[in-house]
Amino acid sequence: MRTYVARLAAYPVVIATLAVGLVGGVLELVGQAEAARWVVSAFAVGVAVLKVREMVADLRAGSYGIDLLAVTAIGSTVAVGEYWAALVVCLMLSSGEALEDYAAGRASRALTGLLESAPRIAHRLDDAGQLTDLMVEDVAIGDRLLVRPFEVVPVDGVLESATATLDESSLTGESLPVDRAQGDGLLSGAINGTEAIEIRATANAADSQYQRIIELVRQAQDSKAPFVRLADRVAVPFTLGALGLAVAAWLVSGDPARLAEVLVVATPCPLIIAAPVAFMGGMSRSARAGIIVKSSGMLEQLARARTAAFDKTGTLTYGQPRVTEVHAQGMGADEVLLLAAAVEQYSAHPLADAVVERARQDVGEVPSAEDVTEVPAHGMRGVVSGRVVVVGNARHIARETGREALAGPEAATAVHVAIDGRYVGYLALADELRAETRATMASLHRAGVRTTMMLTGDGTGVARHIAARAGIDDVRAELLPQDKVDAIRTAPLRPVMMVGDGVNDAPVLAAADVGIAMGARGSSAASESADVVITVDDLSRAARAVHIGKRTMCVAWQAIGIGLALSVGLMLLAAAGRLPAIAGAWLQEAVDLATILWALLAVRPSRSERADLRLVTSELSVPSTAQAADTLPTR
Repeated sequence: MRTYVARLAAYPVVIATLAVGLVGGVLELVGQAEAARWVVSAFAVGVAVLKVREMVADLRAGSYGIDLLAVTAIGSTVAVGEYWAALVVCLMLSSGEALEDYAAGRASRALTGLLESAPRIAHRLDDAGQLTDLMVEDVAIGDRLLVRPFEVVPVDGVLESATATLDESSLTGESLPVDRAQGDGLLSGAINGTEAIEIRATANAADSQYQRIIELVRQAQDSKAPFVRLADRVAVPFTLGALGLAVAAWLVSGDPARLAEVLVVATPCPLIIAAPVAFMGGMSRSARAGIIVKSSGMLEQLARARTAAFDKTGTLTYGQPRVTEVHAQGMGADEVLLLAAAVEQYSAHPLADAVVERARQDVGEVPSAEDVTEVPAHGMRGVVSGRVVVVGNARHIARETGREALAGPEAATAVHVAIDGRYVGYLALADELRAETRATMASLHRAGVRTTMMLTGDGTGVARHIAARAGIDDVRAELLPQDKVDAIRTAPLRPVMMVGDGVNDAPVLAAADVGIAMGARGSSAASESADVVITVDDLSRAARAVHIGKRTMCVAWQAIGIGLALSVGLMLLAAAGRLPAIAGAWLQEAVDLATILWALLAVRPSRSERADLRLVTSELSVPSTAQAADTLPTR
């Protein structure tokens, strides 16, 4: 009860309007109609003056409001003696603010929940087992922390307790609890289960997953879509048109009451309020699904996307390659592997990690290298114990040594190796195509995306083999980072969305109309360059983002169309003298309410979305050759 009273107290004009209405009603019941007219009319004029001052302040700030028509309606209804209609307009004007706040709160519930759930306090354990509370910002890497039952994990860390059960729904959108074992990584923002656990911090607060999400949410809340700005601009001519119709009705009929009757039903609320509520609802839905949209304008771009381009490593595949074969000639296989790893250990590419890991498993300690240089998307060069080692794709080997490399396996990625200008063999690597890749491509096509494209530094033959498994329409192979940017910029079907996860993807993500970063395991550079960040390791969320964008735009247009159609219809009835001012005022309030409630539908999926999600789920449950081990581009 106290909560409702507090909420009502936040809108004093609503309380005052209801109180004046009560006083006026009592006065009329006791035969003091004239006194009631003066009380209600004086209050209505006071509200109009207050709103005029607010309008002037808004105009100076460069924003438009819905108050001009309402203020004019109050003045005209008071002038023609329709003071009860004036009071209803006052109630509409004051309660409209409360209704808008309620709708925005409902629409942004998931975004607000993320902000409010941000961890603030951590419990640090010292070597003696003593517990100290400290601000999350003061947690250092390596600190041992206690997380009590139902508390939020404060920073990213590694589980030191034997087991843990966590609620990761705020991060992944998955409603079921997940079990973790000792040594598993934990993400900040996850909610602990019923048992206290100990973790070892692996990141400070600013670099932890949840804080990154919080910053993205703050950016999202401050944004405004081009569609919303267009709606704001359209509201101005609508207001002028409504005023013109009201004046025309007055002049034609000769009755000044017609002016008031038209104005009380004229509302640009569908334009001013419905669009922002719909977009906030779409962004909130995205957040619940582990998709952080940095700008509401990106929902509009996603809805219109006609080309979807993808990086391969870590995006279409799991990004966890392994060396399956070492083909050496004129040198031992272990020596080729060890020298290649000595250079590759200085690269951030997932392929390099796989080579280094295999060398450590099979041979042992990897020696250091000097004068290491990297050609992105092609290969590396360095000096190991006085020997010049070149690793990379066939083109890189030919350019560096002047010698042609052997043809690698047709369905595998080959990393070629040359020592002191002599070709000595290749390493074959394989990566597993994501289980959801093929279903994601089908979902994108159902959402209206015309072309799917893969941009890779791999050879043409291997790239086509991978694209066929993934169900991708267009393949661009042997590309440097700049070539990928050029491919995005020259794509004929626009807008273009690009999905990637690595450092090398940052330029192409920035060049796309919508850049989508796989942020769960991807680089921070990719996430910073992207317009949308997927916080879970699930490629199908890229297609989900498109579906949410289309749903948001559809609901926004529907809310605006329905609201404006009803408002225009009521204005025409009023202009014809068929709608009394008091009835029109109540109907206008109903139109505003219906429009906002319709806009709130953006927080729920459409039937087609639910059907698509069922299809994606069913496709994932059926084994496919597309889920077999696949290949990774060399660079």
